[in-house]
Amino acid sequence: MSGNHFKGHEVSCCIKYFIFGFNILFWLLGMALVGIGLWAWSEKGVLSNISSITDLGGLDPVWLFMVVGGVMFILGFAGCIGALRENTFLLKFFSVFLGIIFFLELTTGVLAFVFKDWIKDQLNLFINNNIRAYRDDIDLQNLIDFTQEYWECCGAFGADDWNLNIYFNCTDGNPSREKCGVPFSCCTKDPAEDVINTQCGYDIRAKPDSEQKDYINVKGCVPQFEKWLQDNLTLVAGIFIGVALLQIFGICLAQNLVSDIEAVRASWVPPPLSMRRLPPHSSKKASAYYS
Repeated sequence: MSGNHFKGHEVSCCIKYFIFGFNILFWLLGMALVGIGLWAWSEKGVLSNISSITDLGGLDPVWLFMVVGGVMFILGFAGCIGALRENTFLLKFFSVFLGIIFFLELTTGVLAFVFKDWIKDQLNLFINNNIRAYRDDIDLQNLIDFTQEYWECCGAFGADDWNLNIYFNCTDGNPSREKCGVPFSCCTKDPAEDVINTQCGYDIRAKPDSEQKDYINVKGCVPQFEKWLQDNLTLVAGIFIGVALLQIFGICLAQNLVSDIEAVRASWVPPPLSMRRLPPHSSKKASAYYS
């Protein structure tokens, strides 16, 4: 605003453009994740039949893209535009939203430590629900296969958990060729094989338990996940601490910028009356006043 004066306070350009640059990356990445999620849903026909979102008994991995991308988009937008336009409302929203996420993460970590057995039961239930829906969604199928291959596990607590799936159970009335089998991701890897044998798990659970371990990973994914956490506790703790410090740093920067903006606005001094632009119809009155 022409002629305005500010005494003793100014907005830090370093903080302003650091917040802007940092958040614009999150904004763009959030848009990309949401776009990937929408594309995946359109390929599966979900967008043409919204009710099919709730038809899947297990987890649709596309939800991860949509939720994470949506949160990143909202945070990036608020931080980016709030810093660029010096909008205190958006900056305060950015700080509060980031603070809520930090509080939820902290609460989840504490509850997971205190209620370890309950968390284990819920993880078991979650995995079993996804085992039931293994063939219902290709994205879920790929996620389960990746998990079982990465942790060299099979089922939640063992290969027999695949009895929950209609294609792999051992009931007499099961007409599936995969009856009494497991997915190929349960099979032990043979370094000599360049091509994955997708039929390696057929009829494997019809064999005695002592023979199964020669062909498949007999350990469940829940105990393997616990073992992985224990072996990588330092790495996991470092990642959580790093993310927490980054969130606190972002909150502090946003609040600092809000304080600078409010201090500048509070120190605004209107220009002298002689420097103000008056409407044409009041020029005679102004001349008479100054005379």
